[in-house]
Amino acid sequence: MDTVIPAPAPASVAVVGTPQRFPVHRIYCVGRNYEEHAKEMGHTGREPPFFFMKPADAVLPALAQEVVAMPYPTLTSNLHHEIELVVAIGVGGHNIAAVDAHQHIYGYAVGLDMTRRDLQNDMKKQGRPWCIGKGFDASAPIGPITPAARAGDVAQAGIYLQVNGADRQRSSVSQLIWNIAETIEQLSQAWTLQPGDLIFTGTPAGVSAVVRGDTLVGGIDGLGTLTVRLE
Repeated sequence: MDTVIPAPAPASVAVVGTPQRFPVHRIYCVGRNYEEHAKEMGHTGREPPFFFMKPADAVLPALAQEVVAMPYPTLTSNLHHEIELVVAIGVGGHNIAAVDAHQHIYGYAVGLDMTRRDLQNDMKKQGRPWCIGKGFDASAPIGPITPAARAGDVAQAGIYLQVNGADRQRSSVSQLIWNIAETIEQLSQAWTLQPGDLIFTGTPAGVSAVVRGDTLVGGIDGLGTLTVRLE
């Protein structure tokens, strides 16, 4: 294709066990999908799921055992961490039934939904979109994708985040309000999922602020760890 300006390189994520990479099409995120986190954000119960998006090039991909540097974002003094299981879609579809959802999953990864909480809260108060709080550059650090066949029982996996060696978040993927299959079902009713889509499935309780110099280590059983240093 002949373009009037140089086409940007596509965003991509490493894949465990291969030199090939997973090209990123879209990034979907599920809000308030663990009960205890919903409570700490002032909500309770099994509310209908809601979604927001980040730009594909918001990914900050890391290799296994790598410490990836994340620049502290502009315009904020209250940057929060949110550790999440990420689902990578390999087969697209629309109106996918929960019972068929596993057929559309390529693999899983450890991800962070980094949030400029002060900007998000300001936008909420004004009834405005809060993309500025969620969709900034490098706001989606992510570790290598583990193909589904090698990932083990992700639905029961432990999930955690430590900051400078101290626990901040620790739970189990089994505590999702809307599980992986149900999330895919609901999401695919609103958008036609495409190969290359990433779904950040929600974060457990314990979200809080981080500052320059902090080292974040997040992990999910069977998927390894993601290490991010804020600069």
